[in-house]
Amino acid sequence: MPPIKRPPLRLYLALYPFTALAVAINLFMLALLWQVVGWPALSPVAALWLCLPLGMPVNWWVTLWIKGLIDEAEGRK
Repeated sequence: MPPIKRPPLRLYLALYPFTALAVAINLFMLALLWQVVGWPALSPVAALWLCLPLGMPVNWWVTLWIKGLIDEAEGRK
């Protein structure tokens, strides 16, 4: 099993608000779509509350991706 990569903390914290809000927007849009199958809609406030914990693993992946792009641009890869 490969070791778990750790993103830089400052980059992780700087990107979290943007990632969490992107998760909230996607949750809200998904909730609008699932009304077609009869499920209740998700309010924007509920989407914001749900994005707080769900944004953390997504932000982990985004931070690793951005760090890879930074490394590639600086010639470290």
